[in-house]
Amino acid sequence: MARPAPPPTLAIDARDVTKTFRSGWLRRRATTALRGASLAVERGAIFGLLGPNGAGKTTLLSILATLLVPDGGRAHVLGLDVARDAAALRHRINMASGRPSFLWSLRVEEIIAFYARLYGLSGVALRRRVDALIEQYELREHRRAQYNELSTGLKQRVALAKALVNDPELLFLDEPTLGLDPDVSVRVRGHIAALRREQGMTIVLTTHYMREAEELCDEIGFIKAGRILAHGTADALKRQIGLGHVIALRLDPPRPEWLAEAAGVLRVAESDGWIELTVDEADKRVPELLRALATEGVEVRNLQVREPELEDVFVELAR
Repeated sequence: MARPAPPPTLAIDARDVTKTFRSGWLRRRATTALRGASLAVERGAIFGLLGPNGAGKTTLLSILATLLVPDGGRAHVLGLDVARDAAALRHRINMASGRPSFLWSLRVEEIIAFYARLYGLSGVALRRRVDALIEQYELREHRRAQYNELSTGLKQRVALAKALVNDPELLFLDEPTLGLDPDVSVRVRGHIAALRREQGMTIVLTTHYMREAEELCDEIGFIKAGRILAHGTADALKRQIGLGHVIALRLDPPRPEWLAEAAGVLRVAESDGWIELTVDEADKRVPELLRALATEGVEVRNLQVREPELEDVFVELAR
């Protein structure tokens, strides 16, 4: 008897996915959202999808979550084709948006129970699942509150609870901390990290917050104009883009004109009284710059050297 095939190591395997939206009647307009996007996500990973507004992030997530059908290319999620096997796949995935919207008059427990019923839960199993999610997301004192009475942070926690009613193998999160206060964002990120750590769940999220992506994600992909331009760990992306190191200086006088032309200096920026020099090699350029500044009679009040931030990669790729 032949052994069953092992489960695929990739939770998502998308190749050359395209999508164009058409509108209008007399004057037909076409807007191309995806232009051959390719993406691979390992099972059990947290993957971040970053990009400017209109880059195609939400469109790609919607295709992978079976909410949209691609025009071209192919996409397999958990080994299933997103178009041909959509019905079977929907039982194994779920999605939460950073802009949750539920019927205003429904109570918290009613929202969670409604979506649990869509996945076939009923009776004792339904009550246990609703109670467990209300406890997990600290919604006990709000379980009888109507949705329109909730704060933005509570609405986001309800959206996360709703997305877990079927205990999904793969969870899509579209800007999960959008508009939240910093303390609430920290708690939501903690919930997301715990899902992977405790349940081995694969998570794909979009975000505009670079620190969130760097803190949560094993790998990050940058999408622009409907294509994935680069992907990898945060450190690998920094090396891939070749951003070098950042030397931050407080100088008196504040900015010698020749700094931008100094050897090894790739970029110069100013921020809150600091001159930030992006250089190819900090170990080599710091002594050279200090000697040159001393020769010019420029006093160095303070100096810091750091790795480039993920935001620097984002800015470079979004140009």
